[in-house]
Amino acid sequence: MNLSRDETGDLLKRVKRAEIDFSKVDVIVAPPFTNLQLANELLAGTDILVAGQNMHWEARGAFTGEISPLMLKEVGCSHVILGHSERRTLFFETNEIINRKIDAAIEAGLMPIVCIGETLKEREEKETFNTIRSQLHGSLRMRCHKRSLPETVTLAYEPVWSIGTGKTATPEQAQDVHLFVRRWLRENFDHDSGEAIRILYGGSVRPDNIKELMLQPDIDGALIGGASLRADSFLSIIRYYED
Repeated sequence: MNLSRDETGDLLKRVKRAEIDFSKVDVIVAPPFTNLQLANELLAGTDILVAGQNMHWEARGAFTGEISPLMLKEVGCSHVILGHSERRTLFFETNEIINRKIDAAIEAGLMPIVCIGETLKEREEKETFNTIRSQLHGSLRMRCHKRSLPETVTLAYEPVWSIGTGKTATPEQAQDVHLFVRRWLRENFDHDSGEAIRILYGGSVRPDNIKELMLQPDIDGALIGGASLRADSFLSIIRYYED
């Protein structure tokens, strides 16, 4: 819930003007709902994609204050973020709610970015893998039942204890969880899905740590928080491949 319309416009114009090698990276921006139309208008004709930050699982109905998958598609969104840790902790979204949203997004033709991650208490109690396993099974219950997970689904590991705190999981810690997720995908779907599904890391990603994170074999990208609100830091992360 950041940036006014004018601030969003200024940020996107700077990103749009920048030299980005889209053969090396894919770029998605996820502004608040009120700026989605603006983002799609400014980015028309570019390779930068637009995502919603959340959605309801129903296509329409008496759900005051909610946004449907069809509404996101109507303003040009290709992706939607689901199950972000703030949705889980501040708005009490359960795995079952996220499960319904994921299935609805896929059916509507949106590409979901599904977030998972443990709290500091869970990490200290060595419950990280149990938590991640439970979130994966619960949030992807319908897909597990169908034994079908489109390659357009992206997973994002965001350790809750590192979001906005300045604390970042070490590249080795992040890699351990990403490898666990990769193996879970292979076991619950198939080897090809396990290899094809992108797994992002999110948790205080900054220009000074992105290169080391991206060197890990199972980290395919980043879900960027506060650093994406400033064009200089956002572009430094996007263009991590330079030098």
